[in-house]
Amino acid sequence: MSVELTPSDLPQRRLSRPVEETAQRVAVHPRVKALLPRFDAPFFQAGLAGYSDGAMRLIARRHGCPFCVTEALLDRTLLNGGKGRVREDPDLIASECGLGDVDDNRAASVDDHPIAGQVMGTHPNEMARASELLLSMGYDVIDVNLACPVKKIRTSNRGGHFLRHPDEAIAVLRAVRDAVAHAVPVTVKLRRSFDDTPAMAAAFERIFDAVNELGYAWSTIHCRTVEQKYLGPGRWEFLEDLVSRSCKGPGSDGPVIFGSGDIWNVRDIFAMLDQCGVHGVSVARGCIGNPWIFRQAREMMAGREPSLPTIAEQRQVLLDHHELACVLHGERSAGQRMRKFGIKFAAHHPNAQPVKADFIRCQTPAEWRDVIERHYGAGAGGGARP
Repeated sequence: MSVELTPSDLPQRRLSRPVEETAQRVAVHPRVKALLPRFDAPFFQAGLAGYSDGAMRLIARRHGCPFCVTEALLDRTLLNGGKGRVREDPDLIASECGLGDVDDNRAASVDDHPIAGQVMGTHPNEMARASELLLSMGYDVIDVNLACPVKKIRTSNRGGHFLRHPDEAIAVLRAVRDAVAHAVPVTVKLRRSFDDTPAMAAAFERIFDAVNELGYAWSTIHCRTVEQKYLGPGRWEFLEDLVSRSCKGPGSDGPVIFGSGDIWNVRDIFAMLDQCGVHGVSVARGCIGNPWIFRQAREMMAGREPSLPTIAEQRQVLLDHHELACVLHGERSAGQRMRKFGIKFAAHHPNAQPVKADFIRCQTPAEWRDVIERHYGAGAGGGARP
């Protein structure tokens, strides 16, 4: 599936004030704060297929990310003991990566919490059982994926393809709610529709209304259709309209809505909060190879200019991310995974193109360290990319 890693032709944003002013005014919705006290800023790291594993999440945490979502975990794979059963266990990750005991990690706020385990599947009973399994593994939130646009899941009515079948989607939502909502919040990730036809727009409205009637804590709405996948600009005006129709204000009894789509840099976070009126922002492709976006957002909330990462800071993150990936996936698999991160990390370097090319050629941990020494070593300077 084609996924753009740079912005498309984005429309002009309609802002009521400079983003610097918005940054100093925003706060977490009180209902979210009551459910998850450590969710203390109105942005978070999205679940990103092929990217947002425990290594990426732990690096994001160290840079101020208050909440993370796992990659979509298939219900049957979970139930059969596959991916997500061990490797994505948020507490096991912390201990295996040398961060100490679970209780010590939480006391020092360096563990992988609060976190949502995102589950995706077809049958209500299997989705309920998989959600119970994630609950037993210590996830703080169970998130239902009704957004993934991957073509190969179409025949199974998983992810975003459920948006064509609102009755089946609502049955899954009800089953997960009944299975775990007594213990942790349940949330949902949606796209704005399957396509742009009136029938599919009406189907979205049915599902969105059911989400709120069933007592889901919040919805994260991606402002592209399923058919659009990740191509072209998202429609922020859809989010703006949905919030204006559904919500009375930040402290109201209306639904809590988080926005997703076209968050490429820190200013986009506050632009979406301003223009769309959403209660929080899901940061997806904009945080790949850029954990500093979360630090920058907190700096802007404190009234400071967002700081660019120095060469020394970039070096340390590259080393730490690679080390965590090796622990979780083994050196061979980590080398393959880290190449795609290196491409994005390179964008912060003053000599981005040669650094990117060298990361692409990396195959082994030794080659990875060699690239870092040549481009991020003592002779590389301490500045940041403008």
